Amino acid sequence: MNIIAEFHCHTTASDGRFSPSQVVEMAKNKNVELLSITDHDTTEGISEALNKANEISLNFIPGIELSCNHNGESIHILGYFKGNDYKDETLIKFLNNLKRNRETRASSIVKNLDKYFNIKINVDDVLKIGNGVIARPHIAQAIVNAGYPFDFQHIFDKFIGNDSPAYVPNKHISIQEGIELLKKYNCIVILAHPKLIKKTPIKNILNYDFHGIEALYYQNFKRETDEFISLAKSRDMIITCGSDFHGISKDDTKHGSIGDMFLSEEDFKKFMILYKK
Repeated sequence: MNIIAEFHCHTTASDGRFSPSQVVEMAKNKNVELLSITDHDTTEGISEALNKANEISLNFIPGIELSCNHNGESIHILGYFKGNDYKDETLIKFLNNLKRNRETRASSIVKNLDKYFNIKINVDDVLKIGNGVIARPHIAQAIVNAGYPFDFQHIFDKFIGNDSPAYVPNKHISIQEGIELLKKYNCIVILAHPKLIKKTPIKNILNYDFHGIEALYYQNFKRETDEFISLAKSRDMIITCGSDFHGISKDDTKHGSIGDMFLSEEDFKKFMILYKK
């Protein structure tokens, strides 16, 4: 038996297209058994989502997707809060600092787009698009809004991807620092979308003290899912699934939709046992 679950999705609190309440309603309509909203480097949407989830009787876990760096590339860690530590003032202060750093980063990328590609956009337009945490999709949208004839895929591949001269990394947080931070605030920590990690073998990344791995990810080929499940089983790690939902757009072919993903009953129970400890 499979359980429809969503452990990885985004809202307008970071770079999603729908509000936390709307995402919760989508999950309810898609018969999702368990939902966690995991916005980038922020917990700002959690209270709204939790209130809506309680209102319509949907199982909800507060989450976050923390951006870290390792071996010259971005590594994302999904954290699932067991309690109310997402409200901790020290954590919120830390995340607000990351938010300000993302705005500075966006300004640098905008300058680089002009310098390297003669793409001229205004950073204020980027900030207006992103009401929450500023991320690269907001820059891509500003490029489209400025009238350039590119879709999101082309913009990421050619202009703002990790290997582009216009790219600027987020504030450097190591994997170890990220794991320690999230565990300090009573989180289950999961390696996000291992498929996207290119410069380091996944088995080496898993030597860090993760609880588990997002083995079932929307972009995976079956062979990749099989490989990640095998790695998790061999290390007695828990498994999660995620669509990485950002919104519904014809230009977005990288992310799935709420209700697309599911876990086996066995893996779902294993996660919940750890969560309730």
